[in-house]
Amino acid sequence: MDEALLASMLASTLRMATPLILCALAGLWAERSGVVDIGLEGKMLAAAFAAGAIGALYPTTWVAVVVAMAVAVLMSWLHGLACVSHGGDQVVSGVALNIIAPGLTAVVGIALFAQGGQTPPVSDAVRIQALWPSMVDALQGVPVLGAVLGQGLLSHNILVYVALALVPVSWWLLFRTRFGLRLRAVGENPQMVEAAGVSVKGLRYTALTMNGLLCGLAGSYMVLAQNANFTPNMTAGRGFMALAALIFGRWHPVGAFLACLLFGFLDAAAIRLQGVHLPGIGEVPVQFIQALPYVLTVVLLAGFIGKAIAPAALGQPYSKER
Repeated sequence: MDEALLASMLASTLRMATPLILCALAGLWAERSGVVDIGLEGKMLAAAFAAGAIGALYPTTWVAVVVAMAVAVLMSWLHGLACVSHGGDQVVSGVALNIIAPGLTAVVGIALFAQGGQTPPVSDAVRIQALWPSMVDALQGVPVLGAVLGQGLLSHNILVYVALALVPVSWWLLFRTRFGLRLRAVGENPQMVEAAGVSVKGLRYTALTMNGLLCGLAGSYMVLAQNANFTPNMTAGRGFMALAALIFGRWHPVGAFLACLLFGFLDAAAIRLQGVHLPGIGEVPVQFIQALPYVLTVVLLAGFIGKAIAPAALGQPYSKER
């Protein structure tokens, strides 16, 4: 493969996979604690709107990111209030978030900006820029690996590297700490955890808080790094892709990460293949290329949702026995 093409595909894959990685890790925290999170899509969309609106009204990057994370955490807590505190159906609660978010963001967007639900473009001063542009330029002259290391790996903004770093951090917290052991135990046998004197609700709310923070980062990335402004339904099913990656990865951070890279690669390939003429086939229809990531999502869910072993208490409401 041509060096420039390889570097471009690698860079595009990481950029497209970043919101999926953050969102999949968000789902991992919730579902390892026993809370089904169908609402990843809605939380990411609401966070993206918050980042776009605050970035346009109060042009400060960190304020936009913090507000986006706060909005996603509030939605996670709302999900927890319904299904952790009051034992409601977790799937219905998640679907409700996915219904509320598109409508609410559109209504508030129209009221604030009168642009059909969109937000004005955020300025370059607010957008999250690449960390090492000078290093990328310096590596361009290095033969063979210069473009791959420079453009492919070092041309990204801080949220890309945060997402990559959070994969081993999540693995360590969940599988190498007492807190992680307790949280995973809540997803497997909450009665045993409660008998040991640990609050099941407290651990689940902690997991949902982590879930909201990560969804907030994913939504912020989409507006402040990947695109220039918020547009209605801009998440375009990425929350469900992240959920599929989580299931395909068997509720493990590394497995989910690899599945997200696969989805990111397909997204990057879809962009690259638009208008390309293949030998013996001709020009590939744009609609077919754009549909590939979503088709794979359905295939993975259909093929693996019955084979992957979910946490034993996932989706089961828990009430303390008196």
